[in-house]
Amino acid sequence: MRSGFSLAHRVAAALLTLALLSAMLHPAGAAEEKSLTAIFLVARDELPDPNFAGARVLAMNDLGPAPIGIIINRPTRILVSSLFPGLKQLTQLNDKVYFGGPVDLESVWFLFRAASRPEQAIKATEGVYLSASRKLLFQLLARSKPMEGLRIFIGHSGWAPGQLEAEIANGDWRLEHASSDALFSGKPEHPWPSTQEPKDAT
Repeated sequence: MRSGFSLAHRVAAALLTLALLSAMLHPAGAAEEKSLTAIFLVARDELPDPNFAGARVLAMNDLGPAPIGIIINRPTRILVSSLFPGLKQLTQLNDKVYFGGPVDLESVWFLFRAASRPEQAIKATEGVYLSASRKLLFQLLARSKPMEGLRIFIGHSGWAPGQLEAEIANGDWRLEHASSDALFSGKPEHPWPSTQEPKDAT
């Protein structure tokens, strides 16, 4: 971790500058329905890495040479509204920015519900899409109910080729079907981390 640079500062830097991963997602054209192979990974509570102990991760293939994931149950203390002071519709909301993983904390991802795939988005699971598009994020935040069916993440999780398979074989992760309801239900009440900042990936 960089000295003097807290998770809160990283969230602010990431969202205020909106250093988004549009190029990495390789969005498909309007005529092409691009989707991912996604599954839930549920970590053992006893994992030594505090970033992942008890984590629930949406893991996706087809974004790179090895799986990439987003931790979905790590809300930070940072309010979405505090990072977009110009959007008055957010001021009465208590929705938090989520910690997606220890890799590339200057990046921003978001998952959202939609009836069909917008441009600059990829289908993650039925009725849920993944994007890193600045334009699309602001369109969603401008809605009358901006955070309905929307979660914003900084950072992501990643594995080297073969690493995740070995961890699954070791019993570190339990596999579950990736459903849209599970992505947005049961919001955690307590911000994370409780006492310390998450460790950087090495």
